[in-house]
Amino acid sequence: MSPGEYRSEVSFDGVRATLTVAAVQATPVFLDRAATVEVAARHVASAGAELVVFPESFVPCYPDWVWRRPPMSDGDWYARLVANSVRVEGGDLDPVRDAARDAGAWVALGVTERSRSDSLYNTVVYIGAKGEIAGRHRKLVPTGAERLVWANGNDHLLTVVDIGGVKVGSLICWENYMPLARMAMYERGVDVLLAPTWDNSDEWVPTLRHIAKEGQIFVVGVTAFLRGSDVPRDLADADALYGGDDDFLSRGNTAIVAPGGELLAGPLIGEAGVVSAEFDLSRIAAGRRMFDPTGHYARPDVLSLRQPAHEAR
Repeated sequence: MSPGEYRSEVSFDGVRATLTVAAVQATPVFLDRAATVEVAARHVASAGAELVVFPESFVPCYPDWVWRRPPMSDGDWYARLVANSVRVEGGDLDPVRDAARDAGAWVALGVTERSRSDSLYNTVVYIGAKGEIAGRHRKLVPTGAERLVWANGNDHLLTVVDIGGVKVGSLICWENYMPLARMAMYERGVDVLLAPTWDNSDEWVPTLRHIAKEGQIFVVGVTAFLRGSDVPRDLADADALYGGDDDFLSRGNTAIVAPGGELLAGPLIGEAGVVSAEFDLSRIAAGRRMFDPTGHYARPDVLSLRQPAHEAR
């Protein structure tokens, strides 16, 4: 079936039965917004999926140097990041929006977003199958040295988008270690949780599998593939900070997990590529027969973060 010709099966009760998802472990053109947007657009056009997911801050790249340089010594790096960050309300994402419309696909694209005040945010932008900006999620708390470039996200409600009856949301990287953020997603009825990340650790994929079992949801973790040779040498100290092909900024760790924790695809490590799967959405209800974190297994009568009145001081 060619892009734009999706005819998803529908179950007897009118709810979508399947969803095809592609997680793109690609290499951005480091600190070049326009070129990286074109990379993303080509992947959307060729993915052959109803939902195409990209890594954390894929456009214009994850600011890896904040972990390698002394704090606040990165003036020229930061200036280039600002200049190549994404104005979501402008035309910066038009090639991806056009590709989404032509393919009839939804896109979840990680970007560094430039606000009107020039503060930067680590953002997932949702692009609908008609090319519209359908929503965004800003990372609530940048991790460690990330705070030197990104502001705290100012979302008042974690974003969930509806893709033909399937609720999809994102928690970015270590937001997935925030128990209340996960619970908020479960409470919002998320069916598919996207986890774009820079985390290459051995612990990351088990984290995705735990969340898939805890929430009885599908989880899509997607990481970039980037080497030292991909970093432009006209940036100050680039040669000292980064080596060549054997100096990995990100080896990749992209994986797709089913409700209950089964690995459906991946992890893809050590190369660029696309990890894809077709989701049998009936597995969500089947899993929640045993464990429903916001239903029969919730016990809000016992478990609450509100201090009981008799214990108040």
